[in-house]
Amino acid sequence: MSTESVPDPTILNPRDAIVRVFLSSVCGSDLHLLGGYIPAMRAGDIIGHEFMGEIIEVGPEVKKLKKGDRVVVCSVLACGGCEFCQREEYSLCDNSNAEPEWTEKAYGYPVAGIFGYSHALGGYAGSHAEYTRIPFADNTCFKVPDGVSNESALFTSDAFPTGYMAADFAGIEPGDTVVVWGAGGVGLMAMHSAWLLGAGRVIAIDQYPYRLEQARTRANAEVLNFREVDVLQALKEMTGGRGPDRCIDCVGMEANSTGIEKIYDYAKQYARLQNDRPAVLRQAIMACRKGGTVSVIGVYGGFIDKFPMGAAMNKGLTFRMGQQFGQRYIPKLLDIVAKGEVDPAYLLTHKLSLDMGQEGYMMFKEKTNNNMRSVFAPAG
Repeated sequence: MSTESVPDPTILNPRDAIVRVFLSSVCGSDLHLLGGYIPAMRAGDIIGHEFMGEIIEVGPEVKKLKKGDRVVVCSVLACGGCEFCQREEYSLCDNSNAEPEWTEKAYGYPVAGIFGYSHALGGYAGSHAEYTRIPFADNTCFKVPDGVSNESALFTSDAFPTGYMAADFAGIEPGDTVVVWGAGGVGLMAMHSAWLLGAGRVIAIDQYPYRLEQARTRANAEVLNFREVDVLQALKEMTGGRGPDRCIDCVGMEANSTGIEKIYDYAKQYARLQNDRPAVLRQAIMACRKGGTVSVIGVYGGFIDKFPMGAAMNKGLTFRMGQQFGQRYIPKLLDIVAKGEVDPAYLLTHKLSLDMGQEGYMMFKEKTNNNMRSVFAPAG
């Protein structure tokens, strides 16, 4: 990773806009790129997909936006007109991935484009830059309400809608016990969202004390450190032997674990015998009560090993998963933030300039200095 000067983006399509970036956050899924787990990166690619800023130019077919609008930009690109966009399944868009052959070969069908997330997801320049081109701007940018700060609006780009979709997909019913694996930005937003959707109890699982403290104090969650307790046994005891109703995986392909499972997963991944480390997914399946729901929003890229299909089938579990349908949720979440019901600005713990990109990512990756999110402020 390095900070370099590149040409400013220009309008390439009449539906484009150009945004001057005010704030651009790192995200846990960016670490998959740096770790080599998404094998479609090229030298010179600009990463970053969670951002907000100001419209400085629009193409002739952009109808909803104008120069000077303050906007939050959804991380997922969507054309707005295909069958899947009409169904509000925006991350399944047929038309927004400019290099569809990658995911068509890997998954059978292409999926939507994502800013700064490799050529498998379209090869679009990302948001860790002073200016970013926004394809399908009318379907990708959302005006920030007056009174909502840039810092609060920023996380409605990706972390909040991703966490909200995780809770929504969990099918939470009033009074449910909801367990969230991962107390990073997305996990914390999933916890807040679980309360918004009627949960009676929220339990957070992580290994870092400062993140668990955020879950306890900010998201009103009970907390478990998986390095200190047997998670499955603890969840049984906390639920009277019944198990949680809804289990949410906000970790994905680089899950950490303990004991022989950790050794097995790391060895298989390093030897390229499996793409992803699915320790959290295994735990969620085994922990969930009979007839419950497992919601998967943590990113998985390929194949996994030792998937407990027998437990999932015989317990009658329901699975919901996917990349976020951000355009479905962002307007609602901006309203929630405007009303003060949830303010995700606390996720921003370190505001940095672009030339501190390496330091910002290292803090985020290594979880030093109580870093929740490094956020770059290109505009100063």
